Amino acid sequence: MRYFVVGAAAILAIALGVAGVVFGEADDSPGLQALGAALVIATIVFGVRTVLRRRRR
Repeated sequence: MRYFVVGAAAILAIALGVAGVVFGEADDSPGLQALGAALVIATIVFGVRTVLRRRRR
């Protein structure tokens, strides 16, 4: 159950980041695009880091 909740939160964060990039491009807002891209990258980095830490135990 815990993996499902964490996975669902990660998918939601990535979807919000992608939406930010898409809507930022439509509105010519570089700040919104940067925030969306940062959200996607940070979610992926923290997800990979968490998986690698759990494998070491």
